[in-house]
Amino acid sequence: MESISVFEIIKVGIGPSSSHTMGPWNAASAFIRIIKRERSIAEVKEVFLEFFGSLAKTGIGHGTDIAGMLGLNGEDFKTINTSKIDEKIEEIKNTQILNLGGEKKIPFIYGHHLVLNMQKSLDFHPNGMIFKAVFEDGTELVQDFYSVGGGFIASQEKNSIEKQCVRTLYPCHKAADIVKYCDKLGFKKISDLILINEESWRTQEETRAEALYIWKQIKECIYKGVNKEGILPGGLNVTRRAAGINRKLLGEDKIYKNKDEWFQMVIDAEENFTNINKWIACFALAVNEENAAFGRIITAPTNGASGVIPAVLMYSQAFTPFNSEDDIARFLLVAGEIGTLFKKNATISAAMGGCQAEVGVSSAMAAAGLTEILGGSVGQVLMAAEIAMEHHLGLTCDPIKGLVQIPCIERNTMGAIKAITAANIALESDPEKAKVSLDQVVQTMWETALSMNDRFKETSEGGLAIAVNVPEC
Repeated sequence: MESISVFEIIKVGIGPSSSHTMGPWNAASAFIRIIKRERSIAEVKEVFLEFFGSLAKTGIGHGTDIAGMLGLNGEDFKTINTSKIDEKIEEIKNTQILNLGGEKKIPFIYGHHLVLNMQKSLDFHPNGMIFKAVFEDGTELVQDFYSVGGGFIASQEKNSIEKQCVRTLYPCHKAADIVKYCDKLGFKKISDLILINEESWRTQEETRAEALYIWKQIKECIYKGVNKEGILPGGLNVTRRAAGINRKLLGEDKIYKNKDEWFQMVIDAEENFTNINKWIACFALAVNEENAAFGRIITAPTNGASGVIPAVLMYSQAFTPFNSEDDIARFLLVAGEIGTLFKKNATISAAMGGCQAEVGVSSAMAAAGLTEILGGSVGQVLMAAEIAMEHHLGLTCDPIKGLVQIPCIERNTMGAIKAITAANIALESDPEKAKVSLDQVVQTMWETALSMNDRFKETSEGGLAIAVNVPEC
């Protein structure tokens, strides 16, 4: 089994959905690379893109079509000016011209060259898409892609696209592997083991630097979110709430000039249970409101669940004594490693497993990371992840109008609180007396996913989505 770096699970992304925005964007970029490998951009006459299944049904709300066009246009979601996205899409639609790979302008008619096929699903995965390039000589190049969660893409021929297979020194594909190697090496901290394994991709110094970069992006995202008012895009008229909560908690007269001054005010604010609880909700809301507005966020492990880990890590930095740079790195290393266990043995795609695969997984990740830095043993860290996921089992994904807003934004606040509660329970427990292991919960989550009705897997065709859209008699 292929090893996965923690920074493939926790990484810089763009809203509103890792599966439905980042995945298609990555697929479009991969298709450009395939064209260049097989022929050349200069030889292309037209390109066609068709989305199927869940990608089509919630495509407009998730910006799937936007991601496909921008990816084909040669844009990078890690660097694009997010405030210019609407402008770039309007230009493509109005001029009916796409700058393929940023190199050649070709005709592109929305609805003809890009189609959302809501009547058909591809067999391999609910999040399917097919790209086709037609060359000047009449020949064609066709490639299927599937967005399998967290921005990862695959094809029927390959489980992952253009990735070098990596095997770490101490491969951890199960929670039991983590226990085995920690015992063998005498490690009391899971993060010590993960730090060694990450050397398969980068040096330990580079790994720490990447963790601190992620933390910097988290602070930036939360800061943006707590300073923006207004209505989120998409037509649901959802009002941003993080800014109002931030203002009330700090006091209406508080003035700050930058994120560092703001963060110090958060630290210095009155600490009691109610206020800390509200701050945790505020942090999660801030991130997910940014996500819903096509902002740059941290995918952890997905965009729909992007507020949980930032909220819990921010909580630890603001309200606990475990707030050093080393604590940040250890938190993210352990959180990311727990995410890899779910990706390898279950799913992190709501289209495959419902929201248990997104907010549930992120809550388990955050619980493990927090327990690690609060002094938990190897067993207690894994127990915290198990507790957090156990109480998300069966959580459906039924977003209203396909937007990552209701219930997604508030659900992240719940996932963050559950993660902190799970960590506190685990720290007061003896893992040797646990009746359920993390590996058993991962397997149960996968079995639950397979048994879940497809209507509750990111289609907007069941549950809350239908209840809201159908008028009462």
